[in-house]
Formats: sequence, C-alpha cells, structure tokens
Amino acid sequence: MPQEPLSQHPGGPQPPVGYEQPAPQPPFEQAPQSAAAATVYRKEPRKSRGWIVALVAIVAVCLVSVFGIVSCTSAIAGLGGSSSYDSEPLFPNTVAVIDIDSTIQYDGTTNSPDGLKQQLDVAADDSRIIAVVLRVNSGGGVATAGEEMSTYVKEFREDTGKPVVVSSASTNASAAYEISSQADYIFTAHTTAIGAIGTAMQLVDYSGLMSMLGISAEDITSAESKDSTYGTRKLTDEERAYYQAQVDQINETFIQTVADGRNMSVDEVRALATGLTFTGTDAVKNGLADEIGTKEDAIEYAAKLAGHASDYETVNLRQHSSDDISTLLDLISENKSISADQLASALKELESNGSIAK
Repeated sequence: MPQEPLSQHPGGPQPPVGYEQPAPQPPFEQAPQSAAAATVYRKEPRKSRGWIVALVAIVAVCLVSVFGIVSCTSAIAGLGGSSSYDSEPLFPNTVAVIDIDSTIQYDGTTNSPDGLKQQLDVAADDSRIIAVVLRVNSGGGVATAGEEMSTYVKEFREDTGKPVVVSSASTNASAAYEISSQADYIFTAHTTAIGAIGTAMQLVDYSGLMSMLGISAEDITSAESKDSTYGTRKLTDEERAYYQAQVDQINETFIQTVADGRNMSVDEVRALATGLTFTGTDAVKNGLADEIGTKEDAIEYAAKLAGHASDYETVNLRQHSSDDISTLLDLISENKSISADQLASALKELESNGSIAK
C-alpha cells in the first residue's frame, strides 16, 4: 500500500538553521550546547487529572511539615505560564534581571521569543521596574528565534525608554549575541566566549551507511529537490548552491542586526563575522562588548542609566510552566513558610484557571 505523502514543507524536513556556536568553550567549563531545531513543540490536549489535586495536596502538606511556613503568594502567581518575582520589589526603583541560559529556541522559556517577551512585558508594565539586565549564558540556537528575541529587546528599549544592560557569563555567542547586541551596554568577563557571528545549516547524508547496511530508500516526490534534506542521497550541485545562498542571506540579517545594535558599520561587523568567538578582553577592544565586569556591575550600571545610581532594588523575573505539577512542589520547597490555608488557596486557583483539571 502506498505510504502517505511526507512533509509538505518545501524541500522536505527542514534542516536546522541556526546561529549556534559549536566552537571550543573557555577552558574552565563547557557551555551547554544542543542541536537547534526550528520546531515548535505542541502541547497535547490536557487530560482530566482531578486526582492529582488530592495527591499534590497530600504531598504538599508533608512538605509543609518539613520545610516550615513562608508566604507562597508571589511564587504561585508565576504558575500558569506567567511571570513571577523571586521577591516582591520593595522600592519604586527596581532593576529586573532576566536569565537567558540555554539554547535559543521555541520552548516557552526565557530562552524563547514568547518567554522573553512575556518577561519584558512585565518589566514594561510595572512602573517600579526602571531597567532590565539580561544575564546571558548561551551558545546560540535557532536563527529565527534569535531574530525575534533581538527585535523584542529593541522594541522594549524604544517603547519604554527603560535601559537594557547585558551581563555575559561563560558564553554569549551566535543567536544569544544577536539578542545581546540590541542592549544599551554589554558587560563581559575577560574569559567569556563572546561573538561567533555566523550561520550554519547541517545536512546529513546517510546514503553511504544505508548502502553498507543493505538498506535502500525510494522517495516519491512532487519535485526533484523535495527529498534533498532526507539524507537518503547526496545533494546536487544546484541544491548545495541553493542552500548556501539561504545561509548567506540569513547571515546578512544577523550582521545587519548587530551593526544596528552596536552602532557599527556593516563592513566592521562583517570583518568580525568569522563564526568564531572572541574572549571578552578582545570583544571590548573590537567593539562587540563595552566593558569587563560582573553581574553586579551590570545591575549597578543599569540603575545608573535609569537615573538611580544608589537607591535601587533588584528582582529576578522568572518563568514557570502550568503543565508541570512538579513546579508547584518546587515552589513549595523553595519557600520556607507555607500554611495549609495558603496551599489550599493556591490549589483552588490552579483548578479555577485550568492549570489542574477536575
């Protein structure tokens, strides 16, 4: 029986196109790297899980007896895929810190367009937040996600007038650097691996291995190049040139974004677009970063840019997922004081907003 038609995506399953940096990392630590896949992971329809309410309640009561009691109100507010503060801002002048600490992709966290925008919207709407610090520790990821996130950072600055400062950890490369380039100021450590302006597309040819194993594949397609990314045959010269042109075009967008954000010429950025990282020391010299400094230096400078050099508070904006019941248990364990009444109220809120089905 004929098989159902394969993907309708032009060219077959689309190979990952990303700004991810696979280059060697600083000698102290290997930064997190993973294959960049431009796939949006779709949630399955939620099944009825009313029994979980009782189970969570029993486990949580046990945890209460172990960990003691603190208000979980602000933490519970972060469930349902929304934002929460690590601690409620105490002063009108607060610098918000947002972590970008993994592969740039579409996963709903602050490493994704939706997740980052959600946190930036919180910072935009809260008049007590005067500035944002992006704490970046990422080797890059999906090109499109990086482009979207850099746009959100730029729009946040333009629409709110609130400064954005980057604090670079061990790695700030590729798509992560594209995002960082839209900030007002970039701090880096001497040993940070930063930059890696470049674009890559990986196409794997399994035909030789398949031949050795005696496996054959026959692709029935609507066009000659529809199966070009299936890995069952080598690319033709025309297909290879086609994909190279795509990569070059995407990379030009990357270069232009960095040039605009860093107030550099396109030629200056292109000269640095070798695909390799620089040390933080060299990045300050070549213009990809502004200053050597710590996370605390970045926070202090952000407050200074906002006109509050000495009287400011700091808060972390965090992302929580409503899908994961363990998130609630984690929040309970993080808070040293949760009363039974507060727990019951939180569970009722989760049930009412659909996070837990009856």
